[in-house]
Amino acid sequence: MVAVAMFAPEAKAQTSGERLPNLEARIEPLSPGVTESQVLTELAARNEGRRAALHDYSVLRTYQVIDLKGKVHAEEIGRMEFFSPDKKAFTVSSESGSGLVRHMALNALINSEIEAAAGKEHHDSAISTDNYSLNLLGEQQVGPYRCFVAEAVPKRKDKYLFEGRVWIDMNDYSVVRIEGHPAKKLSFWIQRADFVRQYQKIEGFWLPQKDQTLVQVRLYGKKVLTIDHRDYVVNAGQNTNARSTVRETAVTQPN
Repeated sequence: MVAVAMFAPEAKAQTSGERLPNLEARIEPLSPGVTESQVLTELAARNEGRRAALHDYSVLRTYQVIDLKGKVHAEEIGRMEFFSPDKKAFTVSSESGSGLVRHMALNALINSEIEAAAGKEHHDSAISTDNYSLNLLGEQQVGPYRCFVAEAVPKRKDKYLFEGRVWIDMNDYSVVRIEGHPAKKLSFWIQRADFVRQYQKIEGFWLPQKDQTLVQVRLYGKKVLTIDHRDYVVNAGQNTNARSTVRETAVTQPN
């Protein structure tokens, strides 16, 4: 993560600015009879059903490190593939900007996700009763989705948990949006990291749409890491032997 503060300007980003995206709709009163324990219990049950039904997916991702003036310092584009229960692989299709940043920040981030999926470094970060208490604040519209909005309070200081707000779809009981910061300081160099993750519904599954993290690095100031997720293909390999051929390895570089 230290690497995100060390680059020279390269290209112009599509978005810039210090503030992370906010919701415009106001928070409205909660429907009668809804409780925090009910929401968490239903969320856990629905998530288990979705996990069992999701056999595989692939998604085109664009990773960028941007400064507050909108300059892109590093970019990596490629396709992430997932095969249930624990296989992921990433193939790079294009890359630009600082090789140091891509190696130390972007590739490290991708490899960490692959290793976590394989259980090499298991960290329980689920929004569950084991990890969080919820304080329901009301209901709010997030695009086309009507959501419960709650304050998420982590039960321990853990950098894999977050402190902030979570939006849960009132029909599907799935997480639609998360915003906050890690429950524990990430490192001496990272003074603060504020993030927003937005989800999208694709073929009955709720999958990431966009991540945006504003990082304040000691001595170097603020940088923005964005991840765009698009062109999902879900459960395409369910009836093939593709799962046996997917590697757990790190990032595959283009020829």
